[in-house]
Formats: sequence, structure tokens, C-alpha cells
Amino acid sequence: MIPNVDNDSIVYLNGDYVRLGDAKISVLDRGFIFGDGIYDVVPAYNGKPFRMDGHLARLERSLASIGIKVDLTRADWEALVLDLLKRSGLGDCMVYIQVTRGVAKRDHAFPENTPATIFCMVAPFARPGVQAREQGLSTISIPDVRWLRCEIKSVSLLGNVLAKQQAVEAGVDEVLQFRDGYLSEGSSCNIWMVKDGVVLAPPRDNLILEGIRYGLLEELAAAGNIPFTIRPISQQEVDEADELMLSSATKELLPITTYNGNPVGTGKPGAVYASLRAAYDAAIAAL
Repeated sequence: MIPNVDNDSIVYLNGDYVRLGDAKISVLDRGFIFGDGIYDVVPAYNGKPFRMDGHLARLERSLASIGIKVDLTRADWEALVLDLLKRSGLGDCMVYIQVTRGVAKRDHAFPENTPATIFCMVAPFARPGVQAREQGLSTISIPDVRWLRCEIKSVSLLGNVLAKQQAVEAGVDEVLQFRDGYLSEGSSCNIWMVKDGVVLAPPRDNLILEGIRYGLLEELAAAGNIPFTIRPISQQEVDEADELMLSSATKELLPITTYNGNPVGTGKPGAVYASLRAAYDAAIAAL
């Protein structure tokens, strides 16, 4: 039995639907041995997927970038996500999808003619609470020492795990990572800065994982006539930000009100956050 999970929930594993407690893979699976695989997470509200096309497109990009081939088409992925949501009977939840290079003798080189391992599960999640939304989160800055292919949503997450643990040990909610003096991202979220009413975002490149909320916030800003600029953001600029925000599939959009022990702006969620948060909630309500 796996503690703190529903062992009777139904998961998908290589074409079969089985109980989570009964799902098993080989210890020689390359995802286990090498972290050789890709994953993505599709959030759902009231059982309806949110921005599924973006998540599946990113899944396909990441698989292509490391040369993992699967027989599933986009329509197949969509049907699988919808089927899992229906089987789960859950309301607010997330569909976790993981694809590894499969089972083979341990060798760094890609194995030939080895089918991928495909695993999917659904788990409930609680939307951010009132305190996080209205009082904001605390953060610290740390150096970004991860590899240079952060645009790949790899299951090799040790760098992210270590970054998150730094936040835990510092008693804060999240970290802001900086590479060569410029903002990259959090441990598992995108970071946004506001200065003089303009939303600033780090470039979409190999130094960050482009979250699906990246495109969403760009759309919401445009709809709300909020200026939106994509460019490198220096650590000094972050120190002087009027507002800071983070976003992810399960954190949605939240304000950062404390950074390195100091208040961000007024120390309270700002007007730009409030506008984007309201628009985000409206997008969810429209599902």
C-alpha cells in the first residue's frame, strides 16, 4: 500500500487500466534508471480539462526533443485524458502523464526497438486558498545551477527538487532562480514581474520551462489592456519590482509579497495581479 494516495484509483499503464496499487513497471525501466522520460500535467476543473491543447502540444514537443516515439496521436492523447477524468469521477484534479524510453538493459545509449512506457493517473488537487491569494507568498533568491535544457519537461527533476528543498529549509514558499544575474524561474513555476504597470516575463528559451500559463497570461494581459513585455530581467530589477507573481498548473496565479525578507512593492498583492487573477478565474468559470 502506498500511503496518502488512493490505491484503488484507476490508472493507465501501457494500454491497460489498473488499480494504482496494482500498477507496476520493471526496475530496468529507463525512467527509473536514468530519469529518461517526459511528463506533463493537465489540470481539470469540475472534471473539465483546462488548456489541454497547450499541455499536449508541450508533451509532444518534449518527446520529440529527446527522440521518444509513441504511437498515440493528439486525438488519442485527448481521448485518454477525457477517459481518465470520466473514470476518476473527480472534480478539481490533475491528469499526470509520463512517458519513458521503456525497459532495456542498462546502457546510456538509446536502445533499439524498445516500446515506450506510458503511465497516466488522476489525482485531486485543492485550488489556492484565500490566504495565498489575498496575502501572497514568501520567496528567496538562489542561483540557477540546473542544466541548459530546461525547456524540456523531463522527469529528471533533481535540480527542481533541490531548489524546492532550499525553500523548505528557508521557511518560505518558493525560490526565484537567477542564472548569470538574470531571472529564470521558480522551482516548479514561472515567475512574473510588474514595473510601472507593465508585466515583464523572461524570454521563452532553453533556460526556462515555458508554462502553459505563459501563453494564457499573455492573452489575459492583452484582453485587459495590460502592457506585456518579454525580455531578460536582471536581479536588480527584481529587487525593485512593484509586483511579483508566480504561475503553474496547480498554483494557478499567485502574488509574491515577500522576497528575500523584504516586502515586494507595498507588501500586498498589487492591482495588476488583481486584474489578471480575476480574468484567470473567469477563464476557469467559462469551461
